[in-house]
Amino acid sequence: MTTTDDVLDHHLTAFGEQDLEAVMEDYTDESVIVTNMGTFHGLEEIEGLFEDLFAEFDHEEATIDMQQETVEDEFAYIVWEAETPENVYEFATDTFYVPEETILFQTFAGHLSPKA
Repeated sequence: MTTTDDVLDHHLTAFGEQDLEAVMEDYTDESVIVTNMGTFHGLEEIEGLFEDLFAEFDHEEATIDMQQETVEDEFAYIVWEAETPENVYEFATDTFYVPEETILFQTFAGHLSPKA
């Protein structure tokens, strides 16, 4: 049985490796991601979101620094900061709801500053 810790570890590793196929294993057609940039439903919309994120983070200058990881039962919470050639993520947070081996619901919020 996969735990919330396992799903979070898989998700963070796949994101760090920019492995879209592996990232998408963490979601289903019923999954939803809510962000300040919009709400993404199901595999097709979520895949598009990650394609855009991977395009932004696919630079050797891009950095991500994990500040906090907390897992409580079916919930995981992370706080991070990052910098890409396009943006500075001064503060970012994701919350994941993982009831049965996949991420059913995720939120993202962050303070981003575009680089001039």
